Order: sequence, then structure tokens, then C-alpha cells
Amino acid sequence: MERLIPEKLPRHIAIILDGNGRWAKKRNLSRIEGHRKGADSVRKIVRACREIGIPVLTLYVFSEENWKRPQEEVWALMELLKDYLRSELKEMLENDIKLMASGNLHHLPQDVYHLLMETMEATRHNSRMILNLALSYGGRTEILDAIRKIMWDYKEGLIRPEDITAERFSSYLYTADLPDPDLLIRTSGEFRISNFLLWQIAYTELYITDTLWPDFAKEDLIMALVEYQNRERRFGLTGEQIEASPCVQEK
Repeated sequence: MERLIPEKLPRHIAIILDGNGRWAKKRNLSRIEGHRKGADSVRKIVRACREIGIPVLTLYVFSEENWKRPQEEVWALMELLKDYLRSELKEMLENDIKLMASGNLHHLPQDVYHLLMETMEATRHNSRMILNLALSYGGRTEILDAIRKIMWDYKEGLIRPEDITAERFSSYLYTADLPDPDLLIRTSGEFRISNFLLWQIAYTELYITDTLWPDFAKEDLIMALVEYQNRERRFGLTGEQIEASPCVQEK
């Protein structure tokens, strides 16, 4: 396997965790068992990213649309989230990992929301790595929420139309404190974005793998990183311009 180049690692990896249900179906197990196995993969990939030296990892854990799933499955996912927060707090503290969350968090059940807030508060001074969980998240809703916030600030005289730049708009998003993802990984071989980070992934490198999320391991992550390092990120420029200004690749 090719060696990773520390200077060319992405600052921010985002992952769409897909394939838990198909993994379970292939084994004649319940979808909930697939989600439970998927939670184990979350633990492994968070540790792998910390070991490799990835500063920010965003995981698409639960979308706005997922609330429409059968109530039993939604309940099981919330219980798995609570189990994860309880079981991983010690490791997050020991390994200097800060927990953040993006989405309509107030839609979460009250006990889940409070546990999430407690875990975020307990880890807020950690600085080695950020683990950002996208929960009750929808990219279109995020953009609409940002527009509403801007309109309120305009009404209060806090912002003028000419003040709205791409950078200023980004400051109104759920991910305001995070850099845009450099690499987006989608498991299970599906070629769609699924309403995820629609604004933030304008220049993100996409990596699609047929591996189902419960089977996604550190080796699969390294393969994605090697592929990323072999790509030339142009940001709308020509290859010659990139060669003349290598710093462009560090955006």
C-alpha cells in the first residue's frame, strides 16, 4: 500500500455512512443489527483518523429524511447514538478529540439532545481533532436557515446586502466554525450527495467506494486518502497556474 504524505493529507474529511441495511440483509439480520455494526465502524474510523492526523472528520449520521423511517428503527438509532456518546467520552477526553454537531439538533429527543450537549461541553477544550456529527441534518434546510438568519440581521440593521460574500454566508451555516471538506467519501457505491453539505462541497474531492459502511475499515480509508493525494485540485484554474502557485492546493 502506498505511503501517505503528511503534507498532502486533507484537513477535513466528510463521510456519508451508507449501507448498514444492505449489510444486514445480506446476512439475514435486522436493519438494527446493521446499524449496530455500523456504529463499530464509526469507532474504528474515528480512531484511524486520529492516528493518521486528520484535523476534522464529519460523519453523516442521521439525516432530516431519516425521521420518516419506521419508528422502531429511529428509536434504535437514537439509542445507538446515546450508547456511542456514553462509551466514547472517555476516549475523546484521553485523545484530545472535540465533539461538535451540525443539524436541527432541537429535533432530537430531549434525552439525546441533553446527552449530546453534555458531551460537547465536556470536550470543548480539546484541540487535537474535531469529530463533527451531522444529526437531523439537511443541506437545503441549512441553507434556508442561513438565509433566515441573514434576513433577521438585515432587519436589525446588522448586515447590508453588499456585506454578503461567500465567506460571510458560510458564517451563517451549521458548519461556520469548520473548514470546507477537502474529501467526501460515500460508501456502498451510490452516486449521489443525499442533501449533504450542499454549500460546503463546491470544490470537495469525491470518492465513491462499493464497500458497505459496516465493512469500511482503516485500510479502506487509506485507499481513499491515497487516491485523494494523487489528484490535482485546481479550484477552477489550469494545471499550469497550479504549478506556478502551489499554495492554491492548500486552500
